[in-house]
Amino acid sequence: MTNFEQSVPAVSVSYNGDGSSTTSNALGMRAMQERAYERRGEQYLLIKSPPASGKSRALMFIALDKLENQGLQKAIVVVPEKSIGASFADEALSEFGFWTDWHVEPQWNLCNAPGEDGSKVRSVKSFLDSDDKVLVCTHATFRFSVDQFGIEPFDECLIAIDEFHHVSANPDNVLGNHLRAIIQRDKVHVVAMTGSYFRGDSDAVLMPEDEAKFETVTYTYYEQLNGYEYLKELDIGYYFYNGPYVDDILKVLDPAEKTIIHIPNVNSRESTKDKIKEVDHILEELGDWLEVDPDTGFHLIERRSDKKIIKVADLVDDDVNKRVKVQAGLRSPLMESDRDYVDIIIALGMAKEGFDWIWCEHALTVGYRASLTEIVQIIGRATRDAPGKERTRFTNLIAEPDAAQDAVTDAVNDTLKAIA
Repeated sequence: MTNFEQSVPAVSVSYNGDGSSTTSNALGMRAMQERAYERRGEQYLLIKSPPASGKSRALMFIALDKLENQGLQKAIVVVPEKSIGASFADEALSEFGFWTDWHVEPQWNLCNAPGEDGSKVRSVKSFLDSDDKVLVCTHATFRFSVDQFGIEPFDECLIAIDEFHHVSANPDNVLGNHLRAIIQRDKVHVVAMTGSYFRGDSDAVLMPEDEAKFETVTYTYYEQLNGYEYLKELDIGYYFYNGPYVDDILKVLDPAEKTIIHIPNVNSRESTKDKIKEVDHILEELGDWLEVDPDTGFHLIERRSDKKIIKVADLVDDDVNKRVKVQAGLRSPLMESDRDYVDIIIALGMAKEGFDWIWCEHALTVGYRASLTEIVQIIGRATRDAPGKERTRFTNLIAEPDAAQDAVTDAVNDTLKAIA
């Protein structure tokens, strides 16, 4: 594979692959989950753990214990976007040794329900008045519900906030204000989960006096990757180019690798200002377009090198009908069980935090990302463990800056050190 002339060499990190982070105990818990479950009696619990370490299932174990043994009446799981709601779907935990299963009545997984967040507020109230135990909704739905009903109706509930770095101590952050009031009232339990306990805008996630109330469970990226069964190596590289990035993208994109491509924000210097044409150009570079799969909405592309047909999911197109079909296709159980279900995913603002595709071997991001949180989340898309996947990589493709190469190298090295 040819690299660009202007490049910063990749950092390559090797891991032992001893399987410790993927081995389950007698209750079906992996290492991080067991560590979190030991703290299940805490009223305020903060879980800092990387992507793919099993935070969703850890929450299930803890929530079920709080509902059964700690006197709580309900559990409300709050996620930043609807697609992440799938992570909290039914799980037959008893098949692996736990004493019960995780179950969400279909009507209470509001991430799957039609309508806007505002209309779902009525469903939250109906849930609170019902005898059912578990609800899953977005951050926005939860915010609107507190706006309308106040915090008192949530007394004796577990509030579990996924991707907790969306909370901020800044007074302008509505979710942060609601959480602060909930903690001051002190009549709920809170489980906060994040893979990056920091924000891109440098605001604190919690005020010090609120953070002091949380018991923290930390499971590091190194523990996670070192304990995988299959994945042995992670490469991180930066490449600089001149001219439109789509002309040279195949210099860093290997069509044979399972890849998530994040194209640049339309306001960035790397963008051509026409995201649809950028996607079309990438599809042309990959091979000869054949058709759209009627079931999944994926593009079928025949590679010119070997005539192999690859499947490309486009999450950039604004056509609602097309996007809904592609999103539904990416929620299929085959995403995890079938390595060849999809080959390349092209996205802009989606497929970052909470997006699970264990087969992803390359996270290719076009455009400079000022937010370290976003970079860590994107890298996490490629660091899942999967059979036959021994190596994975993150590549950031950036327009050649005007600054001297030494200054650019220093800036990128600072970012790499922060990631490490």
